[in-house]
Amino acid sequence: MLRPLDGITVVSLEHAIAAPFCTRQLADLGARVIKVERPGSGDFARDYDHRVQGLSSHFVWANRSKESLTLDLKQPEAFAVLMELLKDSDVFVQNLAPGAAARMGLGHAALQALNPRLVCCDISGYGEDGPYRDRKAYDLLIQSEAGFLDVTGTPEERCKAGNSVADIAAGMYAYSNILSALLLRGRTGVGSHIDVSMLEALAEWMGFPMYYAYDDQPAPTRQGASHATIFPYGPFRAGDGQDVMLGLQNEREWRAFCDQVLMQPALASDPRFDLNPKRSERRAELRGIIEAVFAGLSAQEVVARLDSAQIANAYVNRVGDLWTHPQLAARERLRTIGSPVGALKALLPPGANDCFDYRMDAVPGIGEHSEAILRCLGRTDDDIARMRTNGAV
Repeated sequence: MLRPLDGITVVSLEHAIAAPFCTRQLADLGARVIKVERPGSGDFARDYDHRVQGLSSHFVWANRSKESLTLDLKQPEAFAVLMELLKDSDVFVQNLAPGAAARMGLGHAALQALNPRLVCCDISGYGEDGPYRDRKAYDLLIQSEAGFLDVTGTPEERCKAGNSVADIAAGMYAYSNILSALLLRGRTGVGSHIDVSMLEALAEWMGFPMYYAYDDQPAPTRQGASHATIFPYGPFRAGDGQDVMLGLQNEREWRAFCDQVLMQPALASDPRFDLNPKRSERRAELRGIIEAVFAGLSAQEVVARLDSAQIANAYVNRVGDLWTHPQLAARERLRTIGSPVGALKALLPPGANDCFDYRMDAVPGIGEHSEAILRCLGRTDDDIARMRTNGAV
């Protein structure tokens, strides 16, 4: 079936997570993504770890369905190949070091002079101007700069997110901006320049804490896995030693929780706990009451009571449990993809569309598609052999 981005060609000078995660979303929708890598070593994310049968977990996650072309862009013959590709491409994505692309002659003005229909997307830590423009930025640094660490962790210690939340935010805003630019180009015939900042992407995700701290009010306190401002909302220990995650959103649910889960209906109108701000202020006292009841129940029995009272809840799973999660299995969200080390499992992208299937092709080896791409550009076997000898590819 026709996919939304079939016929769209994306060229990417990408490494790490933000840009690769963006372009993988484009590939999922059918775009041809040509990933330009350094000869020999490739994207340095290939060596972050070797947990996926010898491949990097980061790289496998963010790079399926792409073609790998190795080019030493310091060599004129290799740079000419890149420019030839860009002349007929639809999208260019890069997240090189600040200013590096422009110094190489790959700034958006030069590229759109070469190809006016080209959508150019630059992803950086802080954006292309301002006093932080030239600062290097990694995911944890942006989590710190954006105040994310101020609201994540325990009262005693700040904690980073367990995944690359700043990279993911930037990658998703780059993705949505590129889709918007392609829609706009369909009306105007002209490409756009997109400047995506990791700081601005994560700052948007910090909207609730920012407004909570409006006009220099105190920020939400760090509460570990519990909600910073709503209680009870977080993990609670059952009598068998397992934790159950539960969440109450309103006073109707609080009354049902007291009546049907705690079996203490009078607690709902107790003046210490009859409004969420009071419950949040006295969370240690209320936690003691709740876990005293849960101590006589297994986690499964707690969940049964919560379900009966229609109180939202979840098991506190290990990350590896996602591979066998019954809901993902029932909805057939896992597929098999190829890779340099053989078949691997992969999750389908979120969102089931009844008009097309997502593209789920292999994770590429370093330079796996170099010769095929070069031949399509008219390079002969002798040309390719010379470029290999010179280290250009």
